[in-house]
Parts: sequence; structure tokens; C-alpha cells
Amino acid sequence: MTESSEMSLPARPRAIYWIASLALASVLLYYSLRGIEWRRVWNIMRGAEPAVIALALAIMSLALFLRAFRWRVLLSADRSVSIPLAFWATSAGYLGNNVLPARAGEVVRTLMISARSGMSKSFVLTTAFSERVVDAIVLITISAVVLLTLPERPGWLAEAARPFAVLGLTGVAAIALLPAFESFWFRFLGSFPVRGGLKDRLEHVLRQALQGVRSFHDRGRLTRFLLLTALIWFLDGVTTIVGAHAIGVSISLPLAFLLVAGLGLGSALPSTPGYVGIYQFVAVSVLTPFGLSRNNAIAYILLFQAMNYVVVLVWGILGLGQQRRKVAVSSAGS
Repeated sequence: MTESSEMSLPARPRAIYWIASLALASVLLYYSLRGIEWRRVWNIMRGAEPAVIALALAIMSLALFLRAFRWRVLLSADRSVSIPLAFWATSAGYLGNNVLPARAGEVVRTLMISARSGMSKSFVLTTAFSERVVDAIVLITISAVVLLTLPERPGWLAEAARPFAVLGLTGVAAIALLPAFESFWFRFLGSFPVRGGLKDRLEHVLRQALQGVRSFHDRGRLTRFLLLTALIWFLDGVTTIVGAHAIGVSISLPLAFLLVAGLGLGSALPSTPGYVGIYQFVAVSVLTPFGLSRNNAIAYILLFQAMNYVVVLVWGILGLGQQRRKVAVSSAGS
């Protein structure tokens, strides 16, 4: 059993995930799109200002670069990774998340980094998932702070923040405590009646996973990671304001942060590629209590999804092309 095979999802769980994702998307789309005037939505989107959209695309690209740079901070716990490699792998991973189910893009970027750097897949994947846990905590914090300052509070977001907070705090506890009980985990693994070769591979995976968690245990590395995280989510809030301005809609910074938090937390649910249904539901339920019409909310989120697809398609395809080129050069050299 290799690390690659351990990352693959069995057929039955994949089928269950697809059924759950399609069912959820159908329900949320039905709720979100009731009463929408599609001609009005089209006219709003058609009137978008190209220069403002270009600015939003540039900010989204910058945020993607900073996400790659932030991940590189965690990977440095094992060895140094070049900025271009981190960026291309991150871009390809985000492309995978947009077109594949179950956040399979995390596996895509893990395999790219591992193949080019020689790092263990278990270590790289653990840093990727740990990064997501910290993002969830930040989003929960953002939503909690913003909800305290706004007169209207979307009920589902206020309620959803509680279970997400429990899950997030559990993740933080895991990051903080799992390495401290390393000897216990190895004794626990040793209690299973497995053959020597398989046991050695499982111990290797566990050792690398714990090393990935320890990426956060260095104070300087953690500080850099958190500062980059704050900057990334600030840029996401600015992107929301700029994108809304492109279609003549005004969104305040607190409301932009609330929408960003809702989209981020919603994306953790079982979803179809591109988060269809979830993003529409979040946009309508978060924006309409603050005076935006359902037509404007749907027009904005469709524009946002289109811009997001443009950014991840362009950079993701270039990233996959870079990977293919490197593989071809390596094969020719051997």
C-alpha cells in the first residue's frame, strides 16, 4: 500500500458523497432561485465595468499567490520549496477543488509538491489540511466579530458558527496536542496485528503526518502564517467590495467579511464542483437582509464565481502545464 493509494477515495464513499452533494445543491438552488428575474440578472451582469472586473481579478490573483506563499511557510518545516513551485501547485490544487468533488484539489497540490521536492505525501497533505483548519477558525472569528456589529444577523450563519466553532477548536486542539502524544500513537498502532512491511509503512505515514502538524509549533513560522492569513482574508473582503462595485452594488467592509466567512464555511459542506447551490444560498441569505435584492445577490455571486473560475483556470492550467513540462524534462533526462 503506497501513500498515493491511501489518498484515493473508495467507490462507495464517492457515490455517497455525490448523492449528498447533488441533493444539497438541488435544495439550496430551489430556495435561492425562487422569484429570480433572470432578464434583470442578465442585464445587471452585462452592465459590469470591465476595468473594475480586471482590478478584482488582479486582487484575486494576488490572494492566490499569498496563499501559496503561506503554504510554503508550513512546508519549510521539512525543507525549502521554491516560490514558483508552491504557486503552481497551489493554483493546480484550487483548479482541482473547482472541478473535482470532495476538495480533491488538496491531493492534486500534494502530489505536485511531493513529486518535485521529494517530501513525504503524508507530511505535505497534513500541512494542507492543517492550513484549512486554521482558515476555518479565522472565518469563525470573523463571522462572530462581524455579527456582533451588525443590526441584522442571518440566522443560519449565526447557528452554523457554533458547530463550526466546535469543529475548529477540536482541530486547533489536535494541532496543539497530537505531537505531544507521539509515543502513545505509535504504541496504539503497534497494538494492531499487521505484518511487518505494512506496519513500517503505516508508522512512516504517522511519523510524517505528525511532522506536518508540528509545522505550527514553531513560533516564528506560526506568526508568519497568521499574518499572511489576515492579509489574505482582508484581500478577499476587498475583492467582494470591488466585484460588487463592478455591477453597481454597494457592500460595506463588515458585510463583505460576513459574506466571505459564509462562503468559506459553506464550502466545507458536501458540494458539487464550483460550490453550485451553496454559494447561491449564502449570497441570498447573507446579502438580502441588508437591503440587496435577490436579483442583485444572484448577479453578484454568479459574477464572483465566474471571476473565480477565470483566475483558477488560467493559473491552474499554467500550473499543470509547468508540472507536465518538468515531468517531460525529467523523463528525457533519465
